[in-house]
Amino acid sequence: MALRDSCLVLAKTCLNIQKGEEVLIIIDRKGRSIGKEIFAVCDEFGADAMLLEMLEREFHGQEPPKIVAKAMESAEVVIAPTQKSLSHTDARRNANKKGARIATMPSITEELMERTLNVDYNEIAELSNKVAKILTEGKEALITSPGGTNLSLNIEDRSGVADTGILHNKGDFGNLPAGEAYIAPMEGKTNGTLVIDGVMAGIGKIDEPIFIEVRDGFATKITGGKSAEELRQMLEKTNDKNAMNIGELGIGTNEKAKLSGNLLEVEKVFGTVHIALGDSVSMGGKVKAPIHVDGVVLNPTLKIDNKVILENGKMKL
Repeated sequence: MALRDSCLVLAKTCLNIQKGEEVLIIIDRKGRSIGKEIFAVCDEFGADAMLLEMLEREFHGQEPPKIVAKAMESAEVVIAPTQKSLSHTDARRNANKKGARIATMPSITEELMERTLNVDYNEIAELSNKVAKILTEGKEALITSPGGTNLSLNIEDRSGVADTGILHNKGDFGNLPAGEAYIAPMEGKTNGTLVIDGVMAGIGKIDEPIFIEVRDGFATKITGGKSAEELRQMLEKTNDKNAMNIGELGIGTNEKAKLSGNLLEVEKVFGTVHIALGDSVSMGGKVKAPIHVDGVVLNPTLKIDNKVILENGKMKL
């Protein structure tokens, strides 16, 4: 019942699914149980739903098969509880341009859905919009942390985006569970040291902190333990230099999210910051890459110009 209740929230509160709407639910093998429950709820709502299973992608941001991409463009609503994220793909962006409302749910589990979807979306929207406005008006972001992060990002002339979980209008897009504000830093202008000590997309919980040296917008050196080596291999496997681009600054705004091993949840944790490597087009940037992977910084202090947004992981707004 708890999973069904979460699916009801998804269909009604988050996506406002209407009778007769064409809804496409994309899954891979691990998402079958969730996909079937979402399908059943959409059927109850009178939607013309379709459940489509594809093979799991190799990494986050990899394009789905062409037939899946075409189906996404034809749908009015797309829900994607897949293991690897479809958020930062041309397939998702093109479907949004055609008017589809899209919720991606990379690596979602039943337990995570049951625990995090039933939240106060008005509260999340209020804080996420407030942080997004500060990002939009800001010029320079500075992140420091006890773990060793000391990173400056130029965000001038870029727009912050609020991930509120409310996707009612044509072309709307977001993650579920929701709860963050994010922005694409200006290309070539991020410098310093980034230390990932929370969770890394595609890896999960890390064995020891990942140290990333950043120069002129690109990761130039990645060191640490086994997790650092996994990240290097994941990025090199794309055979695309843009995989090393610093593509996103995000701030978590969901107080129900916990520091689990699931990045979908951890990047929403209240008081955390995440930085992404790879594609920035989906965030409002100009760098296109076949991968987008986020890493979470714990207990960060974040300053936008002279305004303190987070101090040692505590929200100061």
